Amino acid sequence: MSTRAERFRYVGLDVTPTSVVGHYELDGRDFAERVEFEGTDDLRDPGASSVAELWYLLAGLSYYKAGAARTIDVGDTSLGVAGARLLEAAVHDGLGEFAFCNDLLLDDVSIEGGREVARLEATLDPARVLVPFGGGIDSVVTVEELNGDLDESLFIVSPVGGRFDALEATAAVTGRDIVRATRTLDPALLRGDTRFFNGHVPVTAMVTLLASVAALASGRGGVVMSNEHSASAPNMRWHGHDVNHQWSKSWDAEVLIGDALGERVGDHLVVASFLRDRSELWVARQFSRLGAYHHVFRSCNRAFTQDRDRREAAWCGECDKCLFINLVLAPFLDRDELRSIFDGEPLSDPRRLEQLRALVGVGLAHKPFECVGDPDESAVALVQVSQMPRWADVTALGDIARSTSADRDVDELLRPQGPTRVPAHWLR
Repeated sequence: MSTRAERFRYVGLDVTPTSVVGHYELDGRDFAERVEFEGTDDLRDPGASSVAELWYLLAGLSYYKAGAARTIDVGDTSLGVAGARLLEAAVHDGLGEFAFCNDLLLDDVSIEGGREVARLEATLDPARVLVPFGGGIDSVVTVEELNGDLDESLFIVSPVGGRFDALEATAAVTGRDIVRATRTLDPALLRGDTRFFNGHVPVTAMVTLLASVAALASGRGGVVMSNEHSASAPNMRWHGHDVNHQWSKSWDAEVLIGDALGERVGDHLVVASFLRDRSELWVARQFSRLGAYHHVFRSCNRAFTQDRDRREAAWCGECDKCLFINLVLAPFLDRDELRSIFDGEPLSDPRRLEQLRALVGVGLAHKPFECVGDPDESAVALVQVSQMPRWADVTALGDIARSTSADRDVDELLRPQGPTRVPAHWLR
């Protein structure tokens, strides 16, 4: 049975020309995480090393969660005012789903220690950018929609147990160069322990900071994320807290990360989401026009498990992510083409009806803990699909669509949504 720990310590960060290693301690138990970089210059560059400390702070949450300690001691790590705000939000908001699933209120967690940050002025080329790439429709659309005058490379995080085949195949279609980070989690975390708590951590924020380290170590002035407007929508409200599976993709997280980076390296490094003011439906429409990717991309999480032997070689057709991607592409692709992409049809599968109700906000009390659009977006997509003659035989779609309360339409969702921090030179 899991019991809460008392103290989680940041023991130290090692930076070599090609790697960063974070060392942590949870009530006397040691952990270490190592990341090896390919395609960068020396990581001991002052700006890259400083931002590596930000990664080290957030990466520690993968090990903190094992005991959910009441005290977090960052020791003599450079923290800063903006860095402290980022870490505090990552604990209380980035671990919101973890807290809910383990019925743990983290309101009593205190953060101790930390030094002031010395601001460094990095010399970077704003026309050279890195695009963190996950092989799904979001990052594909970002790559294809960015200003073609930019010097654009992909940033891919791979597990030590072997690269993700689906991701690599999709990356190959882009024709872009790759900067890579290979992440080695502490074996004790992978083996598991009945005394450990388990749950979701803000991985995308960690990846964002690794990409920032790589950018600074190679003179690049931009990190182009692919997080849509709906990533800011929480899944639910619990004990006075918003619980958002996608917190580290949210507008709040983007601003916090930007402030923490600015505190360390000024405003020469721009980190922003290219899709921030776009809906999932806009992304789906743009992707529907990119036929070269249709039969290689993958968004199913079962293709990206750490254990290579357990990875699915095709869309599983069963998970919420498969169903959601099927749903948002359906308004824009021929039904036969969609069926050939998924080697099946989740939308017409009667076993998926309860999942579909949850996606559109008429089923479970909250949307699934997956990277899916907000219920209103999904409802708008379903209403559109249910009215298409090519889907008329799937009468359940119309039944569910009529029970939704969507107050927008497709045309509205194809227009910009909310604020964005994207600089003008990233746009066509």
